[in-house]
Amino acid sequence: MAEHEGEREMAEHEGEREREPVVESKVDKITEKTNDHDSSSSSSDSDDDKSDAVKSKIFRLFGREKPVHKVLGGGKPADVFLWRNKKISAGVLGGATAVWVFFELLEYHLITLVCHLSIFSLAVLFLWSNASNFLNKSPPKIPEVLLPEKCVREVASGLRIEINRGFAVLHDIASGRDLKKFLAVSDLFLSLI
Repeated sequence: MAEHEGEREMAEHEGEREREPVVESKVDKITEKTNDHDSSSSSSDSDDDKSDAVKSKIFRLFGREKPVHKVLGGGKPADVFLWRNKKISAGVLGGATAVWVFFELLEYHLITLVCHLSIFSLAVLFLWSNASNFLNKSPPKIPEVLLPEKCVREVASGLRIEINRGFAVLHDIASGRDLKKFLAVSDLFLSLI
């Protein structure tokens, strides 16, 4: 009978408390049960001692003190890694598997994929703009892309510096000043042949 009253009180306390998005650990559940059953007969100092004793006895993998959800950063990425929402986690796993099959097993390359997608989008835009005249629809609004001259000059200047540095290294190798680099480059060229 006393157990049923304790369970009712515990249910009332759980209903009043705000629900946290993460699942409480077993340690917290044990300390709550001991605090609820012993709250009428013990003081708050002894409750703190009991909870500290219970927490010190729990063994956590790799000596961590935080739950795995918090270690993974919390939020949606941690939920996906811990399979809390099975549909999203299964979708991510299926997508990653499809990408792996696409690139590894079918030996499709990223540059090839980018080129094919570019050609396909260009063909769709071309057909859409030409068909819009026949269907009396408005043609697609394609934004005009312009590179600023300053940006192009900075990139060209950086490339010029790197190309000149490469020519200087080649000059040093060809003139015989650095025997170690000469042997490394000649070994590289011989292995390619």
